[in-house]
Amino acid sequence: MEQYEIIIVGGGPAGLAAAAAAKREGVDRILILERDRELGGILNQCIHNGFGLHTFQEELTGPEYAARFIKQVQELKIEYWLETMVTDISPEREVTVVNSRRGVCILKADAVILAMGCRERPRGALNIPGFRPAGIYTAGTAQRLVNIEGQLPGKEVVILGSGDIGLIMARRMTLEGAHVQVVAELLPFSGGLKRNIVQCLDDYGIPLKLKHTVTAVRGKERLEGVTLSQVDENGRPIPGTEEEYVCDTLLLSVGLIPENELSKQAKVVLNPVTNGPVSDESFQTSTDGIFACGNVLHVHDLVDFVSQEAENAGKHAAAYVREGRGGQKDVRKAWEDCTIVCAGTGIRYTVPSFIDIQRVEKEIAIRFRVTAVFENCYVELLADGQLLTRKKVRVLTPGEMAEICLKSDEAEKYPNMSVLQIQIKEA
Repeated sequence: MEQYEIIIVGGGPAGLAAAAAAKREGVDRILILERDRELGGILNQCIHNGFGLHTFQEELTGPEYAARFIKQVQELKIEYWLETMVTDISPEREVTVVNSRRGVCILKADAVILAMGCRERPRGALNIPGFRPAGIYTAGTAQRLVNIEGQLPGKEVVILGSGDIGLIMARRMTLEGAHVQVVAELLPFSGGLKRNIVQCLDDYGIPLKLKHTVTAVRGKERLEGVTLSQVDENGRPIPGTEEEYVCDTLLLSVGLIPENELSKQAKVVLNPVTNGPVSDESFQTSTDGIFACGNVLHVHDLVDFVSQEAENAGKHAAAYVREGRGGQKDVRKAWEDCTIVCAGTGIRYTVPSFIDIQRVEKEIAIRFRVTAVFENCYVELLADGQLLTRKKVRVLTPGEMAEICLKSDEAEKYPNMSVLQIQIKEA
C-alpha cells in the first residue's frame, strides 16, 4: 500500500489549484488521480473565452486557463496518474484505484481532497413523454462533439434550460451553421449569467421563452420535433399553450449534479440542497481528513471562484497534514462547538455550513445563492439574531453565486456565537 500525504481525486481546475497550493505550503508527497487521458477536466472542451478575469486579470479560453494550472503542477513536480479510475474511498482515507498499467491498487493518504466536479442532469430525470429517438443530447455532450470530436449533432435545434452551458451552446451551434430556434426555461428567470444571455442569445437573435418546457418529443428513430408548453407557478403545463417546433436536435441544459458517489462511500454527509458535502471554513467535510472543493462541493458559475476555493482547500489540507491530525476524529462532534451558518430569508444555501470563530484570521468568504431575483437589496449577517454587518447590492439572481465576508473583528464581538444567519432584506 503506497503512502501519500495528500491524494486529490480529480485533475480539473479544482484539483490542479488545490495541488499547487498544497505543494507551496510544503507538502511533498501529493498525488492527483484523473480518469481522463489528460489534465484540465471540462475546461478542455470549453473553447470560448471569459475565463481568468479574476484569477489572471485577462480573458482566456478554457484550455488556456487549464494550461496555466497544468504548467504550475508540472513545474512543482507534482505526481499525477492519468486514465485512472477511483472506485472507492474509505473513511480511513484508503483510496482504491484501477488503471491499465498498475491494475487495482490501494493507496493510503494522510488527507484526501475531493475535486471530482459535477455531471449534467440527463433526460431520464425529466420524465418527458415520447420515444427515445436519436438527436437528444445534454448540452455538455454536444459541446464535446462539436469542440473536441468535430461533429455537428444537428441542424435545427431547440434548447431546454437556460444554464450557462445551454446558452453558450446556442451561440456555438449558430456559429457552426445550425439554426437554434428557441431556448426554453421552466423557471421565470434564467439560470445563466447575464453576460451569457446578452452575448449568446440577444446578439444572435435567439428567443428565450421563460416559464416554458418541453412536454412532448416526436420521432421514433430520429427526433422530428418537440412541443413546448407554458407552465404555471407550480411548473405544470397549461393546456392550450402548446407550440410545435420541427427540429432534429434537442439539447438539455437542465442542471448540474455534484459527483458525490465516492463521497458517500467515505461516509461524508451531503447537503440536500447542493447535493455536495457539508463543510466548515477549512473545506473539511464531516469525515476527518477529507476535504472538498470546486463543483463537487457546490456548483459554481465562474471557474475563477473554483480556483480560489480550491487553493484554500489545498492550504487547509496541508495544514492538517503538518499538524499530524491523521487520527480518526469525530468531526461532526467537533462541529457541535462551531457556529452554524444558516440560510435565512431569500437564501437558498451557504458554503460553508460551519465556522470555527476562533480560526477566523482576517476574514472568511461565505458564498451563497438566492432563491429569486432581488434588486436594490441588502445582504445581512446576523449573529444570534443581532445585526452584525450588511452590504447593499444592486441585483442578485439565482444564476449567479454571491458572497459576503465575515471579518475577524466582527467575529470577535460574538465569540460564543451559535448561529450566523445570512438573509436578504429589501431596501
